[in-house]
Amino acid sequence: MRSSPLLPIFLIVAVDVLGLTIMIPLLPFYAERLGASPTQVGLLIGVYAACQLISGPMLGRLSDVTGRKPLLLLSQVGTLTGFLVLAFAPALWVVFLARVIDGSTAGNLSLAQAYISDVTLPEERAKSFGMIGIAFGTGFLIGPAISGYLAKFDYRDPIFAAAGLSATSILATYFLLPKVTPGGGADAGEGPGGRRLSLVQWGEYAPYFRHPELGTRLWQFLCFTFAFAMFTAGFPLFAERRLTWHGMPFGPEQVGYTWAFAGFLGIFLQGPALGRLVRRFGESHLNRLGFAAYAAGYVTLAFCHSIPVLLAATAVSSLGSLVRPTLTSLITQAAPRQEQGVVLGLTQSLTSIGQIAGPPLAGSLIEHDVLTGWGLTAAAVIGVGLVLAWRKPEDRPAN
Repeated sequence: MRSSPLLPIFLIVAVDVLGLTIMIPLLPFYAERLGASPTQVGLLIGVYAACQLISGPMLGRLSDVTGRKPLLLLSQVGTLTGFLVLAFAPALWVVFLARVIDGSTAGNLSLAQAYISDVTLPEERAKSFGMIGIAFGTGFLIGPAISGYLAKFDYRDPIFAAAGLSATSILATYFLLPKVTPGGGADAGEGPGGRRLSLVQWGEYAPYFRHPELGTRLWQFLCFTFAFAMFTAGFPLFAERRLTWHGMPFGPEQVGYTWAFAGFLGIFLQGPALGRLVRRFGESHLNRLGFAAYAAGYVTLAFCHSIPVLLAATAVSSLGSLVRPTLTSLITQAAPRQEQGVVLGLTQSLTSIGQIAGPPLAGSLIEHDVLTGWGLTAAAVIGVGLVLAWRKPEDRPAN
């Protein structure tokens, strides 16, 4: 069956995301303990994304030749090495080194997306990409909670947990993931994995942005990734300065449990439920709803001074988890089959651009005590994506 490899790829992505989400609530506090300013925290995240922007297309193109599995293993080994270097970092520059190592081999998500594209039919992709949404939702439920709990004992303990999960992911990939031919045939250029452009070929991306349907969706994706990167990088620093728990500023524990709550809510909108929602309402409607939810959630968060308002902002924002699977599916459907590898690689590059620019901006705003402005800026960027989503022609729900 074509869908038979989806279970192991889901398990692999889930374990990888779990390791990633363990780090999200911890890294800003870990870096601050080593003397980082909020702007430097943002740069720390941006450096990782910059390395990923360079390495991602190369890994993708290599995977079209060698297959997805060997490159997934390489990427996972880099992640494990980065975690171990981070855990034993004696100074801030070593933290930057750890993120460079991890970013230089980062490509798990784009390789997983290409793998899914290799083994699924176009009409099944929204549901299949929803599996990555489930992995993210599960990761954001369990990972931050683990991080928050372990950080009470030692800030390095969550990093060791993430390293252990990364090692588990390597074993799962090696033993469980079936090999498939990229593109579903000998000619990789004609398959859904397709070819990928390197960083120096960015001029060749221009036609994709000029495409009437695809271009609009790519700009939406950039708005989504930029705003979400501002949110994820800035929220721990924002919460530390704006919110208290039993008279103490928010720390990794409280931030971790907040992320876990968001992950819990996001799970309900993924998986089988997503397939039913797509059939009933269509992907464009769900995409717009997700953008609107993010905008409302970020605005609410900007004016948040209490835990009840934080929970309300989190609940509203959780509807935004509809954006990634529906928009990714819409993007792949708008691209010719032989160009889907380029487009998937482009979405990963756009993610890196958002993560390069968004976190330093968030850190700078927070360092200058522009806390409300941080939330409103993220809301404004996602609002541009919402406007673009309304410009997209309707797609019809499946009968």
